[in-house]
Amino acid sequence: METLKTKSQKPDKLYDKNAPVWKLLRKERKPFDFLADIEKTFLQFDLSRNEIRVYLYLARSGVQKAREISDSLSLHRTETYRILRDLEKRGLVSCILEKPLKFNAVPFEEAYDVLIETKKVNVQLLERKKKDLVDLWSSIPQHKAEPETKEIFQILEGEEQLILKANEIAERAKKEICVLAPDLELLRLYHSGFTDNLERVSKKKVKVLLLTNNSPKSRFIAEKTGLSDVKYLSIISGDLPSFILSDQQEILFSIKNGNVHYDTEMRRKKEKISFLWTNYNTFIKALRLLFTNLWTTKKSPANDDLLQVRVTTR
Repeated sequence: METLKTKSQKPDKLYDKNAPVWKLLRKERKPFDFLADIEKTFLQFDLSRNEIRVYLYLARSGVQKAREISDSLSLHRTETYRILRDLEKRGLVSCILEKPLKFNAVPFEEAYDVLIETKKVNVQLLERKKKDLVDLWSSIPQHKAEPETKEIFQILEGEEQLILKANEIAERAKKEICVLAPDLELLRLYHSGFTDNLERVSKKKVKVLLLTNNSPKSRFIAEKTGLSDVKYLSIISGDLPSFILSDQQEILFSIKNGNVHYDTEMRRKKEKISFLWTNYNTFIKALRLLFTNLWTTKKSPANDDLLQVRVTTR
């Protein structure tokens, strides 16, 4: 028993980078892993993979001729020039007027700011067009139907759609939000800022209940959220469903896409996530009953008693 108590450290110690256990758990990442992360992010700014490759090569190598870039990246010379011109138009590359021409990449931090600002400008332009488009749409003759409440199912894919829908649900909530999320899903919601939204909503007299598995990761995140109504379950995270239920009127339910896959270095691959949103009353009642049973039959341990009981009963 004493050994178990020693291992059951507080969450903040487990996630403290200065703690000895962090050095044991953390796996060193190779430079190419970080480049892959950067490439994945840059793809969201509508850059092609070859454009990203050229920029990253220039940013790391310094001033280069087009021929040197072409040979190093195994690109056709014509395509290389086209890519360089496109990157120059986007403010990511500058041209040095020498013979032959040489090219230099804008510093990484500055390039990232340029991409973000460009994205913001595009969004602002779309926002300005909204009123004109809405007026245009309203001017088109449409069939007027009597409003009626229908039970709807909607499948959503991608993390962005998940967070948008989850925030919509939180904003519409009037009385209660029930969140059942294992630690990995809870981590996703935490990094997206949704848990901050939950904390803000809870201050508006909306009751927020959070139910998760009992793990150092889930305890660490739950403490960071500042929510008061949190309970932990002695259940393996993979056995728990994940959903967000609001006012017993709508629910966002996680759809698992099979088993977890790993690459050759045993790193968890990021899968495309899918969620079901519905206001189907029978489905909502069933999951609300499940949530209530889990909430009322399991106690929220203030210490590691729950973990000790599990080991003792084996």
